[in-house]
Amino acid sequence: MERSYRLVISCPDEVGIVAAVSAFIAQHGGWITEAHHYTDPGSQWFFMRYVVRAQSLPFPPAEFRTRFEPIAMRFGMQWYITDSGMNRRVVLMASKQAHCLSDLLYRWRSGELQFDIPCVLSNHDDLRRYVEWHGIPYFHLPVDSTDKEAHFVAVSDAIASARADTIVLARYMQILPAELCQRYPASIINIHHSFLPSFIGARPYHQASERGVKLIGATCHYVTSELDAGPIIEQDVVRVNHHNTAEEMVRLGRDVEKMVLARGLRYHLEDRVLVHDNKTIVFA
Repeated sequence: MERSYRLVISCPDEVGIVAAVSAFIAQHGGWITEAHHYTDPGSQWFFMRYVVRAQSLPFPPAEFRTRFEPIAMRFGMQWYITDSGMNRRVVLMASKQAHCLSDLLYRWRSGELQFDIPCVLSNHDDLRRYVEWHGIPYFHLPVDSTDKEAHFVAVSDAIASARADTIVLARYMQILPAELCQRYPASIINIHHSFLPSFIGARPYHQASERGVKLIGATCHYVTSELDAGPIIEQDVVRVNHHNTAEEMVRLGRDVEKMVLARGLRYHLEDRVLVHDNKTIVFA
């Protein structure tokens, strides 16, 4: 894959933003290969994502930041630039169910998704042999149901030691403490096995079965201190009917879960997701 720089910007909308950014890149010989723009009609907030061929620019991202800062200050931008040649460090967390974890490991091993996995964390030991077969360190961090603080201290330490850029909860069946969520804003990705905001919390397929729904789904979202209420990255559904038991819904839902999580993680890794208030703009 050709190496590129991804420039991501959000700011109050006004005339001249696209012209100023494009002119800056062109003045330095930059070759834009992908461009997205969007203005939220309610807030009048502008969002932008450019992909630029790395070899077309005469300087690295660090110098780009220095040179671009006057334009950023002029428009009051919140912005960053990333290098596609630098993989993010992604810590995966799971419990006993393997379908989401195994799907991500396959995509990682095949090179379909570009990221590094410093370790896998789990509150059970069930998946150790499978993870270690991939040559990835596996840390079993048990949970005492009467006092979970020690577990989350260990989780926090392990994430810090791994120098994680992103944390993925691949069916990790524990609620993270608020302090940990706040430390990694828009960097902890969860897969919830329902079409949020419906059926928040535990056993959503059973809730759906009791309600007699005709669609079940899965939601990939960023984790915040409010349970299952963080900004949504990606969702999908599958049709069900009165013949489907709760157990059959669980089986059907697993396929949706792993696809939605993989797409959501891809969008995140490719800097396609911009968070604004409690919603996302996804340049998919």
